Amino acid sequence: MPNPSSLIIDTDPGVDDAFGILLALSSSICDVRAVTASYGNVALDKTFVNARRILALAGRTDVPVAAGAARPLVHVQAEVAPEWHGADGLGMHSSGFPEPGPADPRPALDLMVSVLRESSVPVTIACLGPMTNTALLLAAHPELTPRIRRIVAMGGALGMGNTRGAGEFNVYADPEAAQRVLTQPEVPVTLVPLDLTMNCAVDDQWLDELSQAGPRCAALVRTAALYREATRERYGHDAIALHDMLAMLEAVRPGTLCTTPHRVNVACTLGPGRGMTVPDRRPDASGPLVDIALDVEVKVALTDALRHLTTLG
Repeated sequence: MPNPSSLIIDTDPGVDDAFGILLALSSSICDVRAVTASYGNVALDKTFVNARRILALAGRTDVPVAAGAARPLVHVQAEVAPEWHGADGLGMHSSGFPEPGPADPRPALDLMVSVLRESSVPVTIACLGPMTNTALLLAAHPELTPRIRRIVAMGGALGMGNTRGAGEFNVYADPEAAQRVLTQPEVPVTLVPLDLTMNCAVDDQWLDELSQAGPRCAALVRTAALYREATRERYGHDAIALHDMLAMLEAVRPGTLCTTPHRVNVACTLGPGRGMTVPDRRPDASGPLVDIALDVEVKVALTDALRHLTTLG
């Protein structure tokens, strides 16, 4: 597969989103064409500002940023994550970022449509938060699906979830949107679940090396302090899983993660299984296949991510 040249980032920043966005912006093989914000880790009014602050930190205020969904498709969002990302979404360190760059006045859906129509090559969508914006795009503009190269989504868990037991946060936030994205046959999807990201945590040495690369990297690492404390309290170890960064690495460099195709459904009930991602492993099962990332050479992947990020200085 050739290197990707065009990317839309759909995100809810979010500490690990910040790492993922900056990784894409620092990559010489990736052309970030747009960033679209949604509700998620914190409310839309904060994620929209955070996305623009992150782009300003990278010196990339030329990238258009638009506000998208403020809530899930059907039900009210049941849980947010300020204990992980801080009330401001950036670990209570948003003041250490530059002032936010300009806001694109268009709704996120209009910006996504514009990028797809104007691009001379198919565009990858990196979905780092709830899949609401992406689901709306697929539903409202089916004529544009040939212009989407693939969707790389951080989300789901085949084993234990991290939100009310069964669900992973991004999928649990809007299971109906995730079901729409994961069960459509028109656009290839790569799903990067907790089963993989939780096994790719970064430690002190990794964070210290990144922090020492320059003031931009140091500002990024500072956002992770609260996230790190929450990880220690919940899981009892002093390393953090930067979930969205791993998904972004696959979006930037396809084939980084080893995937296994499965047919997947999302539990959209209102009971305790809500948000669960359920693979159908029956050999005679029907429906579109999702490439689920379940394996990676951890040291190589994290070294590659660090190499990209340190170029920010």
